[in-house]
Amino acid sequence: MASVEVATELDRANTTGEEMMSFISGLYPICRSITGEGVRETLRRIAAHIPLTVTEVPSGTEVFDWVVPQEWNINDAYIKDSSGRRVVDFKASNLHVVGYSIPVRTRVTLEKLRSHLFSLPEHPDWVPYRTSYYNQTWGFCLSDRTLGQLKEEEYEVCIDSSLKDGSLTYAEFLIPGQAPEEVLISCHTCHPSLCNDNLSGIAVATFLAKALNSMSGLRFSYRFLFIPGTIGSITWLARNLENLGKIKHGLVLANMGDPGGFVYKKSRRGNAEIDRAMAHLLSGCGEVREFEPYGYDERQFCSPGINLPVGCLSRTPFGEFEEYHTSADNLDFVRPEALDSSLLLCLSLVEVLEGNTRFVNLNPMCEPQLGRRGLYRTTGGQRSREDDLALLWVLNLSDGLHDLLDVAVRSGLPFELIRRAADRLTGCGLLSPALQS
Repeated sequence: MASVEVATELDRANTTGEEMMSFISGLYPICRSITGEGVRETLRRIAAHIPLTVTEVPSGTEVFDWVVPQEWNINDAYIKDSSGRRVVDFKASNLHVVGYSIPVRTRVTLEKLRSHLFSLPEHPDWVPYRTSYYNQTWGFCLSDRTLGQLKEEEYEVCIDSSLKDGSLTYAEFLIPGQAPEEVLISCHTCHPSLCNDNLSGIAVATFLAKALNSMSGLRFSYRFLFIPGTIGSITWLARNLENLGKIKHGLVLANMGDPGGFVYKKSRRGNAEIDRAMAHLLSGCGEVREFEPYGYDERQFCSPGINLPVGCLSRTPFGEFEEYHTSADNLDFVRPEALDSSLLLCLSLVEVLEGNTRFVNLNPMCEPQLGRRGLYRTTGGQRSREDDLALLWVLNLSDGLHDLLDVAVRSGLPFELIRRAADRLTGCGLLSPALQS
């Protein structure tokens, strides 16, 4: 698909940050974890926008060096003081319970209770987010201000949860393209009421899929994964080893709604086409970092035995904003305009991936005469130096070895301008697509 066609389709997508914000607001109260009904309800909400194929993988299933854990669900939880007042209440915020806490109903002194309480002294009004997926224990998270107000008395503690054999749930959506090669877009679905990490990733992925599903003539197929962090990607990879060769490009989306600038972490390969594409798109307006085996699910997709060309796109990366994994990562922290620009960047990436190819100059002996072919004329009869430069750069580097992304990077011109120049030159018989190896 030529880039100008993608751009036309993008104009028709009619997706706004406000729509994504509304979607996030509906997902915000749901208590999600790596398994359980919260994940399923989240996937049902996503399925209202795009069709999903949902997979349930039974507890105890071996996936590489891991085992799918038991399923965790929770109905209620609280700490009551001697007057019967809930001083910590799961119904007020699902962050109040350590994720995967085992069931407990007991009475305990404050001295013994303290080892099960987590707070943030540096932010006395925030509630931290804590989990204990693979260590059977229990705990509560609360503001440090609340913790400081607890009296030396006996408390009633209740966590009405279940931890038993069930399944891990993930979903995917495949948009078929003209070629079987796939672009993989992944986000994690395992966090409870945290907006930037990672309801923003879910929202951008959903609305990106919705926009691409409305387009025709896509070159690549696009596979969207909605999976719990770490164990979800490990499970999906273990179940799809025979199809991994189809993945030509990949991107993990996380922290897409905060007001910070864009940061892209390269794939393990470091020079994959998606790495070059993101570096070009973020030139002068974002940061590109080298790969490290720490972070989100890109570290699974880029493990040495898998080594897919998958990078990670964020605004402010995990752990680099104070609100990370706290109750302050709420609906006020995520911005509609940030979601909107994140979606537009992803669509621009699609434009580059769809339009990037190699050409051969069919008239390489000095410059061809462009004027008599009408290539120096632009709309309105005015000449644009950038348009002229784009034509000359494409002609000069179209030797069958350089792709259009190479041309854009070396010339410093926008990719869409380079792609448009290639289309014009091809239309005049001066270029031919190179044989793709």
